[in-house]
Amino acid sequence: MAAQHSLPKDQNWAKAAANRVRLPIMIPIPAGEFLMGTSDEDIKRLQVKESDWAYEWYDNDLFDAEQPQHVVWLEAFEIAQYPVTNMEYHLFIQDTGYRLPKGWNGFRYPLEQALHPIVGVSKLDAMAYIEWLNRLTGSNYRLPTEAEWERAARGDDGRIYPWGNTFDPWRCNTAESAKKGTTPVGSYSPGGDSPCGAADMVGNVWEWTSTIYMPYPYDPADGREEQRTDERYVIRGGAWYYTRKLARCSAREGMAATHSSPLIGFRLARSI
Repeated sequence: MAAQHSLPKDQNWAKAAANRVRLPIMIPIPAGEFLMGTSDEDIKRLQVKESDWAYEWYDNDLFDAEQPQHVVWLEAFEIAQYPVTNMEYHLFIQDTGYRLPKGWNGFRYPLEQALHPIVGVSKLDAMAYIEWLNRLTGSNYRLPTEAEWERAARGDDGRIYPWGNTFDPWRCNTAESAKKGTTPVGSYSPGGDSPCGAADMVGNVWEWTSTIYMPYPYDPADGREEQRTDERYVIRGGAWYYTRKLARCSAREGMAATHSSPLIGFRLARSI
């Protein structure tokens, strides 16, 4: 794990650095209930429309991690419109000397990928970035919980994909799109946006959440929101390398907090 870095005490420097930060566009999500997880009806719908994989998933109990579907109440929060980009993360490295993400050549990303989502970062790296950003701006950014992420991705009507119940390869960056890599954030907007207006909620890159990978139903009081280094944490959204089967609002995987991959990035959330 990288050493902790403190911001310089020079207030003029701190102000100048803060002025260089492009603050994320945050979308407010009102308090309320939503349907979390995959229902039996969803599975039947997928078996009709996605029969090439949905029957196999059902036969091998792979939907179990997403069940039972249940109602979750969330307090109001904000979600970033886009994942954190290479350009944004690079300023963090410049100002702190934090370790470089895996995959960067030299001290920076390829110039043509400035607006691509940052990848090759662990959950611990994401949290270090957030701590730096909060110190610099005086804000309270954080990773979204798994429930907040899903609420932002699917709205409150239980849809399978951010745009509806039928997969469309023109609305997200998955293996079906044959991009063979990440795309600039917002490339599939507005057609691929979620009901609240968040972009790239499925496809492009998996995204870290603050939630330990545990069975449903989701209960924030059962220990799954504890922040530890020895647990697997939920990632959401699928990625460019994977097919549409993981580009669903309810699909979930678990990765060690120390794990980094060219397929995983993150976006910010904030309590209201």
